[in-house]
Amino acid sequence: MARTAPAFAFAGVPRVNLMPPLEIERRKRASLVRGWAWVVVAAMLVVGVIIAGAFALRLAADQALALEQANTNMLLAELSSLSEVSDAIAAEGELTAFRADAMGSDFAWAPLVASVTGALPADVRLTGFDLLSGGVPQTDDATTEVGLVGTMTLESPNPIDIAATIRELRSLEMVADVDGRAVTTAEQVSGAYTYQLDVTFDQSVYSGKYAATEGAE
Repeated sequence: MARTAPAFAFAGVPRVNLMPPLEIERRKRASLVRGWAWVVVAAMLVVGVIIAGAFALRLAADQALALEQANTNMLLAELSSLSEVSDAIAAEGELTAFRADAMGSDFAWAPLVASVTGALPADVRLTGFDLLSGGVPQTDDATTEVGLVGTMTLESPNPIDIAATIRELRSLEMVADVDGRAVTTAEQVSGAYTYQLDVTFDQSVYSGKYAATEGAE
């Protein structure tokens, strides 16, 4: 019969832990402490990064705020200077409006007298007038509003055709109406005839020099 080899069981090299249990416990605690220490250090690093980031953000915000405050102060200074200009413009507008109201009926006597005397017969003189100025223009059509109203006095060495003279005066563009009022007979001393006429001029006699311009307040 064939012989079989005996079977041997190999359990490995036997080991014996000779470290005291206290040392094992101490090492476990030391390892645990080191782990927590790293956790604390990591947490402190994270907190430091967060604090540094917050500080950087705060610094950037402070700088931005300082810049905006500087811009605001500059704008306020500009607005302050502009307010003086605005006040001056407003005052100028008020004065211009006041002048337009006060001088709206301004007119030149010389052209008016020249027009009237040019329509009179050659031997007739304009010796006097008593006229009142009308109001400030209310419309753009100067021919529809009264500019001057009152009386004129004419003098002639000879009797004149007063009706023809009135028609000639009425033909003037500036004359709205004219009519005879009184005729005085020849005076013994001067030998002149005096005629009084009621006359109304429209506002085309106004110079318009001080009229308020459009857009002026």
